[in-house]
Amino acid sequence: MTEYKEVILAIDEGTSGTRAAVVTQNSQVHCLEYQTLQVSSPRHGVVEQDADEILCATVAVCRKAIARAQQQNMRIVALAIATQRSTAVLWDAQTGKALTPAMVWQDSRFTDVLAELAPEWDAKLIPQIGRPVGIRSPYLWAAHHIANTPAVAKAHQAGTLVFGTVDSWLLWHLAEEKKCVTTPTNATSAGAYRLKDHQYHAEWLQALNFPALLLPELRDDADNFGATSQKILGIHVPILACAGDQFAGAIGLGCTERGHAFCMHGTGSFVDLMVGPQVPALNPVCESTLTMTARRQKGLSHYSVETFVPTTGSALNWVCDKLHWFDSPEQISELASQVTDSGGVSFIPALTGLRVPHLQPQARASLNGISISTTRSQVAYAVLEGIAHSVAACMRANEAATGIAVKELVVGGGLSNSDTLLQIQADLSGVPVRRMAETARASLRGAAFLAGSAGLLWDSLSDACATLKTAQLFEPRIDDRCREQKLAHWESRIALEMETASRHTSATQESTRS
Repeated sequence: MTEYKEVILAIDEGTSGTRAAVVTQNSQVHCLEYQTLQVSSPRHGVVEQDADEILCATVAVCRKAIARAQQQNMRIVALAIATQRSTAVLWDAQTGKALTPAMVWQDSRFTDVLAELAPEWDAKLIPQIGRPVGIRSPYLWAAHHIANTPAVAKAHQAGTLVFGTVDSWLLWHLAEEKKCVTTPTNATSAGAYRLKDHQYHAEWLQALNFPALLLPELRDDADNFGATSQKILGIHVPILACAGDQFAGAIGLGCTERGHAFCMHGTGSFVDLMVGPQVPALNPVCESTLTMTARRQKGLSHYSVETFVPTTGSALNWVCDKLHWFDSPEQISELASQVTDSGGVSFIPALTGLRVPHLQPQARASLNGISISTTRSQVAYAVLEGIAHSVAACMRANEAATGIAVKELVVGGGLSNSDTLLQIQADLSGVPVRRMAETARASLRGAAFLAGSAGLLWDSLSDACATLKTAQLFEPRIDDRCREQKLAHWESRIALEMETASRHTSATQESTRS
């Protein structure tokens, strides 16, 4: 008689690509399949994706992973999903097709409109939804399309328009029953979720002219989302978890308790500090730090504070694919390891603006300090150092906002495979950086932990996390004086870029008024 090993199928749908794999009881990830995704930026501030492509790619990697698992006598007992957060989709319930390109979370096209609302709304929103008006709103984007895009307006009038973030989009298609739902780790990032109440902020949505009837139903991150569609995936199993990729990754790294700090490196780098089951009171001067729902299980929410750098992994892809300076991100890391510093070269990875120390969407990426003696390896080092500086700035912002000191940073995501980056990170932040085993697969593993920790594969989340192992610990190697010098140089470069962006904004506004 054939013995089957029970596993959970996990999806990690990110901005740059989508993955599927199965996770076993010992937390190992098997049968991994991956497919890249295209991101379009037709003009500065506009960042889009094809939602239909996202769905097709996700189904394709799932089917491949399922086939491989079945060949290895693995029995899939549940599906768990992790997705990019706050990327918004509008689709028609009759056709199941997207009606317009999805607005990616890096988008800032409505910055000026939202800036006009900020004076009235920031003070109201921060205590309730954990963030100010900001520079991007999926709800404003949807309202704009309802008013100005014929296909969207027609579907809305016919009652067939559906709105949601990528989690809603995938659940609607992958589940047997077509329900539009979302979860707190996703809804929080969309900017209209009342943290304490587990409800939408109705007044804010009215101010954005968003129709309340289009709101996805709010569920927990660990919940029963129905069964998978046999027609779509070829299997019929319960969907038991759906979380934002950052927080699925946190669980997959074992960061679930107050004081745990982690960074998930993907298209961008998101830096979080866990604060527990109470919504924190943040230092009001720390405008770049947001309060997040880190997970919600059995009706109880756990929170974190978060800062992020929108373009880190995508910055590496940009210098490789668009500028052709390097063959691959791996080559950047390899070249950087051949030198001990950047030789005075500095790189600011602000391809879609800056968030730390202050929000400045008009800031641009820059590479400075090049001389005739600059080598390719030094430029590679500068690129990684710019990412590490940005993450260190996020860590300092989180500490200042909460008063909680970071003692160690746990890292996950693709970039965390770079030894050079992690050593630079430890040097610049002054705290050890811990890379877990299979760190790049943290979101897949964490989503599976969330789905299977109520007795399916593990008795609790702590039991699931107990299976994790450390791969390597990077200790700081430079002294405080050297670190302070590097920090001072970085802050002077950021201040100059902020000043340049501010002057550009003022000049643009003056030109518009004239």
